[in-house]
Amino acid sequence: MFSLEQLHSAVGVVRGSMPPTPQFCWPLLCDRTGCEVWVKHENHTPIGAFKIRGGLVFLDELMKSGEQVKGLITATRGNHGQSIALAGAKYGVPVTIYAPHGNSVEKNAAMRAFGAELVEFGSDFDEARVESDRAGAERGLRFVPSYHPWLVRGVSTYAYELFTGVEDLDTVYVPIGMGSGISGLIMARDLLGLKTKIVGVVAENAPAYALSFEAGEVRETNSAATFADGVACRVPDATALELIRAGADRVVTVGEDEIAEAIRHYYTDTHNLVEGAAATPLAALMKERRGMAGRKVGLILSGGNIDTAAFAEVLRGGTPAVWR
Repeated sequence: MFSLEQLHSAVGVVRGSMPPTPQFCWPLLCDRTGCEVWVKHENHTPIGAFKIRGGLVFLDELMKSGEQVKGLITATRGNHGQSIALAGAKYGVPVTIYAPHGNSVEKNAAMRAFGAELVEFGSDFDEARVESDRAGAERGLRFVPSYHPWLVRGVSTYAYELFTGVEDLDTVYVPIGMGSGISGLIMARDLLGLKTKIVGVVAENAPAYALSFEAGEVRETNSAATFADGVACRVPDATALELIRAGADRVVTVGEDEIAEAIRHYYTDTHNLVEGAAATPLAALMKERRGMAGRKVGLILSGGNIDTAAFAEVLRGGTPAVWR
């Protein structure tokens, strides 16, 4: 999909807008899991999520291509949209974003704050995605998919930082939404010649990628009713699935209560704010901790953009109502 030279170039683009995010080994998490755990803190970016990297590289490549665009349009549950909105503002390109009804209030507010026009449409991400594609064609706007080689190259920079900052990782757990985050991790590992195992994680209530990984072909689901909105996917991307099946060791599913518990663990053990999707790697490691005992493990904390009400419910010991 891209070369090591192109990865280094993407690192340069991203560092023009933000410093590398840290990776820390937290003793309380190590005690809890029985592993040497290194957390990659993608909640420490200008949008509080790893997606910003993809947006910056996508816009950089688009500008260098010479393509004339009057505006961009995309669909999101929040973090991808913030990424495109921020990058569009940086390069002076108007951005329209479709999000489903009932989407995160605070993520919607953030996208508007970055200057995007926000349109609420449909009952879930996939309905919003289809409509944004149609509306973009009608209005003459450049559609930005959730999975694209430029986006993958951009987000692979977090993996480059992790792998060059922490040696000899046995396994890295990473959430799967539409697939750019895990794809970037796989690409960076392979380009650096490492043997680290990569484990994708999805919600039991949004198992499309897990089902597809097992079947060897795209398997759609009728719903993706999880409060971990960043992994609420019904229709996997075929290109992403091919790369994941070739490069990931396995895909683990975790339940809603397990995700909420992982958010609490992150808060008590590290005092970091973690959104549902970003908590799935820790939830998966807790699920597999007996078999992983003593190993050196990476967890991708992909974002911290959880709504206040949902976080308050988690801190009270509950699990937020499943978004539908």
